[in-house]
Amino acid sequence: MSTNMVWWTIAIYIIISLFVAYLSRSGKQTNMVSYFLGDRKLGGFVSALSYSATTYSAFMLVGLAGLTYKGGVGAFGFEIIYFMGVSLVAFFGPRFWLVGKKYGYVTPSEMLGDRYNNKKVAMVVSIFSCLFLIPYSAVQLAGVGYLLQGMTNNAIPFTTGVIIATVLAIVFSYIAGIRSVAWTDSLQALFMIVSATLVVILIINGLGGFGSFFETLETNQPHSLTVPGNGFFSFVNFLGLTIPWFFFSLSNPQVSQRLFMPASMKSLRTMLMGFLIFGFVYTLVSVIWGFSAAAMFPDLANPDLATPKILSSDLVPPILAVIVMVGIMAAAISTIDSILLTLSSLFARDVYGYIKKDSSDKSQLLVGKIVIPIIAILAYLFAQMNVNLIAVLSVASSAGLLVAVPAIIGAFFWKRGTAAGVMTSVIVSGVIVIIFEFAKLKPFGLASGIWGIVISSILFITVSLITKAPEKKADEFLSYLKTELKRSKIV
Repeated sequence: MSTNMVWWTIAIYIIISLFVAYLSRSGKQTNMVSYFLGDRKLGGFVSALSYSATTYSAFMLVGLAGLTYKGGVGAFGFEIIYFMGVSLVAFFGPRFWLVGKKYGYVTPSEMLGDRYNNKKVAMVVSIFSCLFLIPYSAVQLAGVGYLLQGMTNNAIPFTTGVIIATVLAIVFSYIAGIRSVAWTDSLQALFMIVSATLVVILIINGLGGFGSFFETLETNQPHSLTVPGNGFFSFVNFLGLTIPWFFFSLSNPQVSQRLFMPASMKSLRTMLMGFLIFGFVYTLVSVIWGFSAAAMFPDLANPDLATPKILSSDLVPPILAVIVMVGIMAAAISTIDSILLTLSSLFARDVYGYIKKDSSDKSQLLVGKIVIPIIAILAYLFAQMNVNLIAVLSVASSAGLLVAVPAIIGAFFWKRGTAAGVMTSVIVSGVIVIIFEFAKLKPFGLASGIWGIVISSILFITVSLITKAPEKKADEFLSYLKTELKRSKIV
């Protein structure tokens, strides 16, 4: 593929995206709600596409395709578990939206701090979210680096791709906050689903149709069509990968924060249905790409190069390949800029807001904007580690975020939960996950995420039972929810 064609396509993408981001500006983003939540006025269609682009990032067409190449059909089951976890959004989404609108929450950790009547809770949860989400941001940057490197045969180095993604994520975040991110996300989501589906049709056709395609796999790589296949998806490994993914929609603040943004309950439902349709199609596309790479290039040293190899093959016209390449790059950037906005809002609202208790909304917004490039640089430095199999690194990051799940569930369903229970569970289990990940420990063969959520649940329940609960706030919070859910006829 011509390197000049790649550069020109990237340039056109940047110009169009900047134009769309500029059009998204509506008034002045002078407060936290406007800049980070779009004034809680996002429509259902835009919310659905933006939610999809934020969730389905470089992880899918680079990471999930690579995971399929590495471990076979078990990768499809792994991603379907995530789909099952989306049912949590159907259940918790209306609850997040209702309390967000009632109490004016900007971040999910702020919600926890208020529900448990202790702002230190919000600060602790925010700090650990930052610790685990920065590596996940690095995954997206690395995805762009691998993509450009692989498709141009190293003419565009890995580091150059990472720098491009970092700069664009910062720029999109600054133009109009979440509003510009949501609009560019919508453009990118449509772009990537259409182009990626076209490539799948061409590849399958080039390999002789579905029948011939699966016959080739069954003959040359029969292990890819079974579980555990080559052993990668053993039950214990599968469990360690899927548990963090099942709770992804609750544990990842860049995702749960979006539950505060829809303009109405109807928009929230549209967002969820649109996301489910988009996600199912994109999952099938990504898995087929991984299988195709296994059939065409059985000896890749790095599974994450499966997608670049497919796009640079003779089966895909160069112009379509470069369009898809930009679509994947755009998907990664949409996730990075969403994470940048979420982490900066967490730091400004919950960390800076706790340290400087009399800080105004305006000063918090200023701090949030200052922090954006700092977080981006940290993610860039992490991406330079050049870690193989980015899907596994994605799950490792989500494993750390699991430690807040018991507190989130308890906020809505357990009146007895306490601030001490939340902080103890998050800090202790969070540190344990970090130690396990760095030391590459798997006691009894179980991944860090499983240990994290089990220890967090035990500590949250135990410490809460021996400490005093904020009964007044809990009663107010849960009574309001019960009344509004009944009025809206929501279970």
